[in-house]
Amino acid sequence: MVLPASAPAIEANCLGKAYRSYASRWSRLAEWMLPGSPPRHALRWVVNDVSFRVPVGCAMGVVGGNGAGKSTLLKMIAGTVTPSSGELKIRGRIAALLELGMGFHPDFTGRQNTMMAGQLLGLSSEQLLSLMPAIESFAEIGDYLDQPVRVYSSGMQVRLAFSLATALRPDVLIVDEALSVGDTYFQHKSFDRIRQFRRDGTTLLIVSHDRSAIQSICDEAILLDQGCLIQQGTPEAVMDFYNGMIATQEKSAVVQVRADDGRPQTQSGSGEASIVSVRLLDMSGRELKTARVGERVRLEICAAVYCSLPRLVAGYMIKDCFGQTVFGTNTYHLGQVLQNLEPGSQVTYEFDFAANLGAGSYSLAVALTDSDSHLSANYQWRDLALVFKVINAEQAIFSGCSWIPPEIRITVS
Repeated sequence: MVLPASAPAIEANCLGKAYRSYASRWSRLAEWMLPGSPPRHALRWVVNDVSFRVPVGCAMGVVGGNGAGKSTLLKMIAGTVTPSSGELKIRGRIAALLELGMGFHPDFTGRQNTMMAGQLLGLSSEQLLSLMPAIESFAEIGDYLDQPVRVYSSGMQVRLAFSLATALRPDVLIVDEALSVGDTYFQHKSFDRIRQFRRDGTTLLIVSHDRSAIQSICDEAILLDQGCLIQQGTPEAVMDFYNGMIATQEKSAVVQVRADDGRPQTQSGSGEASIVSVRLLDMSGRELKTARVGERVRLEICAAVYCSLPRLVAGYMIKDCFGQTVFGTNTYHLGQVLQNLEPGSQVTYEFDFAANLGAGSYSLAVALTDSDSHLSANYQWRDLALVFKVINAEQAIFSGCSWIPPEIRITVS
C-alpha cells in the first residue's frame, strides 16, 4: 500500500485513555448491581489530551519516565487498547513490537507458534509458509525452532517474535522497549532492519530510553509526563529537556530558552551554584569560535557558589551536530572534587585537551553537581552552553567525528 506523502500515517487528536478506579470491590459490585445509581468510581487518566501527527515515512520518538503513558499510547495506536476519548487515524498496515513473544504458547514449538501468531497478525498460511525460511534465517535460533517455547530463553523468544513481526515491511512500525532484553548482536541486527524499513518508506513510532537510538533514527520526538504531552520538537531538544527533568529535585526547575543560533537550550538545577561563563580558548588565552583538527584548546568554566556546599563537581560533554555524545568527563572521575565551599566562592575550571575531532559543528553541555552524575544533586545543567566549529586545515583527509591518526607499517614480500 502506497500512502500519499501529504497524508499523515498517524494522527492523534486529543487522545486519552482512562481506567475506572473503585474504593473497594463492593463499590464495583454496587455499581454493577444498581445501574441507575450515581457512579461509584473515579476515572484515572493514564493518557490525557495527547495530539500529534507523524508524516508518512518519518520517525517519531516517544520518551518519558516510568508511568508516563508511553506504552498505553502505543497500545492504542496498535489497536490493542481502545481510547476513552479523542480521535485516532492510522493509515496503512501496522506491525507492533510490543511485549514480544508474550502470546507464544509454551507447549508448542517455535514453528507452530510462528504459524499461529502470524495469522493473528493478518498473514495467511500460504504467506507464512513462504516467509518461514526468511524468519528462520533472521532469528538464528537453529534447531530450537522445532522445540517447545518453554525451553527458550527470553532473548530467543524476542528473536523469533521480532523476525515474525518484521517478516513483511509494514506501512507503520511501532517499537517499544521490547528489544532491550535481546543480546547486543541481535539488537544491532534488529535496528539495522528498522533503519532499512525507514529508508524504504515505513513510518516509525519508537519508545526508547537510549538517547543515541532516538537521535539517530527519529526526525522528531515527543515527551510524555503523567499521561500528558509536555514537549515536542527535535530529538536533541526533547532529550535535553527530558534529561533536565530527570535531574530536577523538589526545589529545582527546568526551562528551555533560545540559544544564540536559535536552537532550544535546556537549563535545569537547584541553584546552589551556577555557571557564570563558558569559553573555549587557545593555549595563549584567546577565545575561539573555530578550532583546527588536533589543536590544543582550553575549556574554561567559571562558577559561582551561593550556599555552603560540601562537594562541587564540574563536568562537560561534547556533542556533534546530531546531538550524539562524542566525549564527556567531570572532575569526579578526574579526582579533582572540591569540598567545603563557602557562599560567595568563585571557581574557575580549566580543561586542556586536544581537539581530536572531525571537521564539523559541535556543542558543549556543562554541569555543576555534587558527585559523578547530575542525578543526586544537580546545581546547574546547561545544554548548548557553547557552540564551536572544527576545521581540517593541516591533517590528511579522513572521515568521522574523531581524529585518530594511525602509524602505518607495510611489508611487501
